[in-house]
Amino acid sequence: MFTVKIVFIRFPFHLALALSLMGLIFNVGRAADQPRDVASFDRAWKFHLGDAIGADQPAFDDKSWRVLDIPHDWMIEGVPGADPSTMEGPFDKKSPSGATGGSMNSGIGWYRRTFTLPATAKDKHVIILFDGAYMNSQVWLNGKLLGSRPYGFSSFYYDLTSDAHFGEAKNVLAVRLDVKQPSCRWYSGAGLYRNVWLITTDPVHIAQWGTYITTPKATSTGAEVRVQTKVRNDSSAPSDVALTIRLLNADGDEIGHQDAKKSIAPQSDESFDQTLSLSSAKLWSPDSPTLYRAISEVRVNGALTDSTATPFGIRTIAFTKDKGFFLNGQGVQIKGVCDHADLGCLGSVALRRGYERQLQILKSMGCNALRMSHNPPDPQLLDLCDQMGFLVMDEAFDEWKDSKKKYGYGQFFDQWSDPDLTTMIDRDRNHPSIILWSIGNEVHEGNKPQGGPMATRLVAICHREDPTRPATAACPQPELNWKFGMAAALDAFGINYRPEYYEKNNPAPTAPPDPKLGDYDGHLPMFASESSSQTDTRGEYGLELDAQGNVQVDPKSNFQISSYDYFHVKWGCSAETDLLHLKNAPWEAGEFVWTGFDYLGEPNPYGWPSRSAYFGISDLCGFPKDRFYIYQSQWSDKPMVHILPMSWSWPGFEGKIIPVQAFTNADSVELFLNGKSLGTRNYPADCAEQTFVLENKDKTVTTTKGPGLHLAWDVPYEPGTLKAVAKKNGQVVAIDEIHTAGAPASMTLTPDRTQITANGQDLSFIKVTLLDKDGNVCPNADTEIDFTVDGSAANLAGVDNGDATNHESFQGPQHKAFHGLALAVLKSQYDTTGEVTLTASTPNLPSAKITVNVVAR
Repeated sequence: MFTVKIVFIRFPFHLALALSLMGLIFNVGRAADQPRDVASFDRAWKFHLGDAIGADQPAFDDKSWRVLDIPHDWMIEGVPGADPSTMEGPFDKKSPSGATGGSMNSGIGWYRRTFTLPATAKDKHVIILFDGAYMNSQVWLNGKLLGSRPYGFSSFYYDLTSDAHFGEAKNVLAVRLDVKQPSCRWYSGAGLYRNVWLITTDPVHIAQWGTYITTPKATSTGAEVRVQTKVRNDSSAPSDVALTIRLLNADGDEIGHQDAKKSIAPQSDESFDQTLSLSSAKLWSPDSPTLYRAISEVRVNGALTDSTATPFGIRTIAFTKDKGFFLNGQGVQIKGVCDHADLGCLGSVALRRGYERQLQILKSMGCNALRMSHNPPDPQLLDLCDQMGFLVMDEAFDEWKDSKKKYGYGQFFDQWSDPDLTTMIDRDRNHPSIILWSIGNEVHEGNKPQGGPMATRLVAICHREDPTRPATAACPQPELNWKFGMAAALDAFGINYRPEYYEKNNPAPTAPPDPKLGDYDGHLPMFASESSSQTDTRGEYGLELDAQGNVQVDPKSNFQISSYDYFHVKWGCSAETDLLHLKNAPWEAGEFVWTGFDYLGEPNPYGWPSRSAYFGISDLCGFPKDRFYIYQSQWSDKPMVHILPMSWSWPGFEGKIIPVQAFTNADSVELFLNGKSLGTRNYPADCAEQTFVLENKDKTVTTTKGPGLHLAWDVPYEPGTLKAVAKKNGQVVAIDEIHTAGAPASMTLTPDRTQITANGQDLSFIKVTLLDKDGNVCPNADTEIDFTVDGSAANLAGVDNGDATNHESFQGPQHKAFHGLALAVLKSQYDTTGEVTLTASTPNLPSAKITVNVVAR
């Protein structure tokens, strides 16, 4: 039995973990002068798939159980179904989860952990904190049921103090999870998929999530920082408590200090309310995400009994009905995406580096906002949004009492909606990145008479726990949401799809209101809480020859979807359509596009054999699709140009017209084929005309034509090089080239990081590329690749290729390429260092190798 401990001196435990993952904290044990200890409880669990009678009791024999570390998702590993004939790899055609749940099975799982607590902790206060456990969790300590938490996305904790053994006597913590399917409209995962923490404090301590920081005044020339603190006295005697708040800037320098005193009765708590003034401040924003820290120190009779550190940002937010969103008094367009929580081939496991990589990819696109769809996220993701500069819409529920799935949240709503929403807000409210609390996504009650009262109750909880941020909901039927009172209960009106609603609800209209749009009169701020839902497959274009030998685009075939923006689900629209509607509605605060990445489950417009979504701007591996560059051209100031299609290999199409598009934020693009100019197009004057088709909620179809956001050429195909040269103010600022590829001749491995940390959770994402003899990507290569790992410091955690129809295991050790690319992910082991070599092999090509160095934390 062993426990990795992180000393909690100046950092809250999620920030402490982040720094530990980066190798900045590496101590074991508890500093003598520090009363709070936050220990990772992730290692050496015993796991059993299936029910186990008596496993809640300490004497239960678990010797045959699998030993593993968490976070752990047993569903991604593949669970056998009732009928072996319906299984293909880890996927089950008849899975109860259905295609929307990723066609993977779940079931019941047990986790047990045996541990000891030092005798010196006997007079302490001990809690166990779960960042999340999916789902229907029951937790026992030494045979006593501590409690149950059904919602798999909520964080929760239990007090172990009175039931734990101290000294040499062993403790047994047992967790049972019952994952009935279908429980989600997407892949849920199953297991202790987030971190677990053992927190030890003195009896007089700051309550869990008991620090609440706001900045009532936030300017560069002066700020006020209000710190509200709940201090708990779990001792048997009254305590005279002194609370000191020290503010530190980003360099660690103390810039403010204040003391307060109160007497706290035994087994009770008291709230402190302190405001500190600063003469100057660096304001938090996506472009400059400056973080401060509030050090909270509790003393009784002069002795330090607790110390925590809470990161916060100094900033103001405002949603207006006529000018959109304001951050620190400046207008900021929300350029956001929605995302589910899975990390592709890694499943639902909460790994900081996986989240960080996704945010880096989004940042390179110009994205500045993230909607947590449709549940409270892992705390590490919010820490990263604070640090990297993302605006966040934090969302509680996908459903209320009227469930969308048989085993959905509706069965828990009456009992748990208040504590689940309260927990989310109390846990997350110190994050400067969060600008909106969402009480639900497309909830059925929003379209019914009960929607108004239900929304009013949930919004009141938001205001009670945090009156500084607006409460919202994602509303797909604005007319009914207004008619039945749900929208009126909100502080900001989130609209899912319905882009015609953006412009026609001008708060200062020049034309009579459209009666089809309901009672909305422009008195609430508006934003697109979910937009577009364009679908496509990386590297697929659907080009084919018709009977007359002309090139045509088949939008969808063979369970794939063309990257030409000709197809979207019926309730959505193309990326260009939505972006253009927003340009015409500056009073809209911005949008959250569905979605930033492909995700497991919900493979619209298909079902089996597809097992993952097509909605992503990047694919399940994180490889950008062509659509990525539409958003980059509109959201980023960095000069760019991109040619669609990505491939210039079209054998059999010689002399035929290939539709070529270019996305750019420059003034003009000149296209060259084998060195010959095919003409210059000016942006935006020469943007190609688009036909925009919208299916309205009353089933009518609106069709309009107008300039899109891309430039276009009809190019007679000939092999060679197609080059786009973008100019701004007459100067070349960006170039993109695509080439005709030959047969595969080599394979390269490109890691995003060649050095990772030995913390058991760090990752290296390795891109596998099949190239011809001239170094061009082979767009049609789909060869099987075998992976081997040499070295004990890391293991192969996942493999994928971005093909939504592939049924190979995500766990390896082999996987096909898809349009010339594949992905392998190495994950570090705990406290094992050294070089690890990944070798990729495929028939008829030389093997490729890459070495990753795993270093001490």
